[in-house]
Amino acid sequence: MAEKKKSTADTVREIAAPIAEKLGLTLWDVVFVKEGVNYYLRIIIDREDGAVGIDDCVNMSHAIEGPLDEADPIAQSYSLQVQSPGIERELTRDFHFEKYLGSPVTVKFIRAFMGKREYKGKLISYDKGNISIELPSGDTIDFNKKEASWIKLDDFGGFGKDE
Repeated sequence: MAEKKKSTADTVREIAAPIAEKLGLTLWDVVFVKEGVNYYLRIIIDREDGAVGIDDCVNMSHAIEGPLDEADPIAQSYSLQVQSPGIERELTRDFHFEKYLGSPVTVKFIRAFMGKREYKGKLISYDKGNISIELPSGDTIDFNKKEASWIKLDDFGGFGKDE
C-alpha cells in the first residue's frame, strides 16, 4: 500500500507548531491556498486568552521564515501571512471542536440539510468528525463535518434566535 503524501499545510504545520509553542502561542491552523494567480501560506495563531496582537503575528512571522526557507516545502512563490483566527473563528481541527463544546456556533452546509443551508445552535458533541448541534428550538441535528461548508463560533449571540 502506498504511503499517503503529506499536504503542504501538514508539512508547514509540523514546522510551525513547535515555533508557536516557544513563543507562547497555539498554532490554530495552517492554510495553503491559491487565490487568483497568487498563492498564500496562512499561519493562524492563537493565545490561550484569545488576545493575539500584532506583535505576536510579527514574532511568529520572523521566527518561521528561516525554518521555512531551510525546509523549502513549497515549490512555487507565495506570500506568507500570519494572523489570528479572529472573531467568529472557523472550527476545522479536532481540538477546535473539543475546546468549544457548549459554545454557540453557526453551520453552513454544502447542500440543504433538512430544508436549510444554515443553522445556529450550541455545539453539544464532537466525535471523529460527527457533530451534534442543539438548535434554539431544543431539537438536535447530527451530521458529519464533511457535510458542512464551514462551522464558525457565533460570537454575536445568534443562538436563541431562530432564523
